[in-house]
Amino acid sequence: MRIPALAATATALTVAACESEPAAPPAPAKEIIVRSDSQKELFTLNELNRAIALKRAVRDFGDPSCLRVTRSGFVGRYKNMDYWTATCESERGVSRDWALFIAANDSVQLRLCRDVAKVGLPACEIKGAGPAEAPAG
Repeated sequence: MRIPALAATATALTVAACESEPAAPPAPAKEIIVRSDSQKELFTLNELNRAIALKRAVRDFGDPSCLRVTRSGFVGRYKNMDYWTATCESERGVSRDWALFIAANDSVQLRLCRDVAKVGLPACEIKGAGPAEAPAG
């Protein structure tokens, strides 16, 4: 007699579970953004000083022929890095567009913009450049 009673109890619990409301989906995890003081400062610089800072990064990490940055701006976040772009003109007048990925420890990864899409990275499209566009962090 115990088997039918257990089966009836199991059936009742199953029906009760099916009729209960589904659990609310978990809240999305809040992204924690860590930035160095140098990274934060890039957002506050005027165009000239930001161009100088990005030119130094381009020259130090990939293109020593970069004479001047003619255009620059913030692209966004990629993984745990700030993503900037800079158009660099060489002494011969040749322009190259660079993608600069800057980590919280101020390390820089540099790629040509024409190559970033080929390897599955976001395009080098400027989203903002000043403090109003700077994400919190």
